Amino acid sequence: MNRFVSSLTAAAALLATITPSAHAEFDVTTLKKTIAASIESSYPQLDALYKEIHAHPELAFQEVKTAARLAAEMRALGFEVTENVGKTGLVAIYKNGDGPTIMVRTELDALPMEEKTGLDYASRDKTNWAGREVFVAHSCGHDIHMASWVGTAKTLLGLKDQWRGTLMFIAQPAEEIVAGARAMIASGLFTRFPKPDAAFALHAGPFSHGTIFYRSGVGSSAADGLEITFHGRGGHGSAPHTTIDPVSIAARFIVDVQSVISREKDPNEFGVVTIGAIHGGTAGNIIPDSVQLSGTIRSFKPEVRAKLHAGIERTAKAAAAMSGAPAPDVRMAEGTKSVMNDPDVVAATADVLKAAFGDKFRVSPPGTASEDFSEYAGAGVPSMMFNIGVYDQERIDAVRNGGPPIPSNHSPLFAPVPKPSIETGVTAMTLAVLSAFDRHAKGK
Repeated sequence: MNRFVSSLTAAAALLATITPSAHAEFDVTTLKKTIAASIESSYPQLDALYKEIHAHPELAFQEVKTAARLAAEMRALGFEVTENVGKTGLVAIYKNGDGPTIMVRTELDALPMEEKTGLDYASRDKTNWAGREVFVAHSCGHDIHMASWVGTAKTLLGLKDQWRGTLMFIAQPAEEIVAGARAMIASGLFTRFPKPDAAFALHAGPFSHGTIFYRSGVGSSAADGLEITFHGRGGHGSAPHTTIDPVSIAARFIVDVQSVISREKDPNEFGVVTIGAIHGGTAGNIIPDSVQLSGTIRSFKPEVRAKLHAGIERTAKAAAAMSGAPAPDVRMAEGTKSVMNDPDVVAATADVLKAAFGDKFRVSPPGTASEDFSEYAGAGVPSMMFNIGVYDQERIDAVRNGGPPIPSNHSPLFAPVPKPSIETGVTAMTLAVLSAFDRHAKGK
């Protein structure tokens, strides 16, 4: 830690000659080099943090050890840390004179799935989830996010002669079940602590490290949960005529509901209905009396969302009616809205990141996955989320030449290359925060 502080002190001295008073005056080339030197000096600690978190992930609202680990890191840097905000979340505040409050968010939680990467730091941890023992894995990149979050905090403190205001670093639980942001807001995130003037988050993705994708406006899809119970009449598998088979009803629904997408929704508009889990029965020769389905509904626009909801309920009832079964129980729970990237925040940040990353800083279409980072914008905080790549370019090129596909987020084989991915995350987020301080200092 002492070596890291010394390196940041030297970096700050070097940067004292750089005054980011306007975007055009940012010496981004020099600034990027200085940030890179600071990251290099602290990378052994960031690498150890990343691999520790990767090897010992925790599920939504169970992230006790992960949160404690990050809290210790931030306290060591001099942040004032409050734990248990939104159950397992934490808020770290660092005040550096008068100025705006800029928020940086990371997620804490992992996924209930088995990692199959074969890495020497792969997770083999298990826990209880929904009443059963499951493996746990950071197969979405939240461990990359956490290491980048801590690295950004360290780097910004080394550059504190370059900004005035308050850093608000939050570590949010339960992003994977889109419940953590609401829990933190309900726990007083914007009443117990300063309401940010701007907020940033990043997300790792299956493209080349050093590349950043961004967009203004809609950045991700809305997400709703779907739970359906089909009721039937159980009996012997050799005498289906004496039963009402809920397995066949569920199968019919799973196929038929896709006609809502292909024949009712405007093909120019995004919408997805996916059934990810089906549970029913105990043995091959027993027809059960009920089957449960779980799924997800994704869309960008409210009118498409409403059409999907109506089509799902109508199709479920029709599938049951065709077999003379009772009406199913259909439950559609609102998850989270689309991420909306604030145009002013994006424009200011894009000026700086384009200068730093050149043609590797690219506009992308909206993502079809969902993110509860959207809740902060919904609470009135101008926000921006961007995406960073995590794979070697050679591996990306191999796919184009007929090689194996790149494992994406939520794949058991998802395996970011740590160092360049974290370096990109820290560099981009540090520059984004500095650009936000500069914009607010100029009253924009």
